[in-house]
Amino acid sequence: MDKVALQAEVRANPAIQAMRTKVARLAGMLFARHLTDVAGGNMSARVGDYVCITPRYSGSKRQWQLTADDVLVADMDTNIIDGSGEISRETKVHFRLHREFGEHGTGVVHAHAKNVLVFAAMAQPIPPVLEATQKFGTIPVVEYAPAHSADLAEHVAGGIRGNESRIRKQAAGVIAPWHGLFVIGKDIEAAFDAVERIDTNAYCILMGKLLRDNDLMAAERQGLADALEKYSE
Repeated sequence: MDKVALQAEVRANPAIQAMRTKVARLAGMLFARHLTDVAGGNMSARVGDYVCITPRYSGSKRQWQLTADDVLVADMDTNIIDGSGEISRETKVHFRLHREFGEHGTGVVHAHAKNVLVFAAMAQPIPPVLEATQKFGTIPVVEYAPAHSADLAEHVAGGIRGNESRIRKQAAGVIAPWHGLFVIGKDIEAAFDAVERIDTNAYCILMGKLLRDNDLMAAERQGLADALEKYSE
């Protein structure tokens, strides 16, 4: 089938068109909620044999004001079937995750979330300190590789590997040092939700450092930790 016929097929597919609308809306919310920035980040969702993905320069040139038609539709070989603009430079990571973990989840988010970026800058993992993030475990830091590289895709996939049950439950994520957060979820809503939960968890760790200078509540914190451990068994 030639590209014109494929494009017509994609445009006539209500599931794909609905997903393009959803990706555009969630991408705008990602920016509005300070979960990514003008410098970058990207979002993709698989629908059958196609991937709906935000275009290159969504932040710097479009300030995340995307329409459904702006969201690209590509096949699994990254060929653009429909949409305006160039494909994201982080396509290698997105498509690697879709190919390797596609039976477990369909949504991928790469985010420059403000609080997570502190941990990325310091190459530090994010342990769960909230009940809402226990399901993700500690968000690990993967080996460094340059942005947009095949090596980064390999490192991110390697960090996700073994967490398939977390993807099926909601999502799994890793930190790329000096870069940002990558999450794959059971669907795009679950991945979006996970990004915000992880960033809020990171904020609590950072702000909690101020309280820990005053150790008056050490016993209370230990009691909560013991209770969480009990119910996690």
